[in-house]
Amino acid sequence: MGAYYDEIEIEDMVWDAEKRVFHYPCPCGDRFEISRRQLADYEDIATCPSCSLIIRVIFDPLDFEDEPDDDDDGDAVESEVDGKSDSEDDDDEAFEDALDKLTISEDAAPRPIAAAA
Repeated sequence: MGAYYDEIEIEDMVWDAEKRVFHYPCPCGDRFEISRRQLADYEDIATCPSCSLIIRVIFDPLDFEDEPDDDDDGDAVESEVDGKSDSEDDDDEAFEDALDKLTISEDAAPRPIAAAA
């Protein structure tokens, strides 16, 4: 492939949730774009849709290895933005349910339990 216009770290790019791409300004006035799915597939070339310039994106592929397919409805990205995944939400609900069912009796003496070594 030809020369890169520049090498940009993923942290310097901006996530566009509507288009579901990271973008970075291009000198032509448009934006270089690369999707999370491309990053998960170890692709590191962001292209500008308006001109022939390309940039190399510097990122850790392990950060994107568990990406859902692009045809998903976007719940994973939205929940990631909230800081919790769907499975973490389920774990929180199960924990809250367990707390609701927990009863502590003050008149019961502690019981020893057997533990296998």
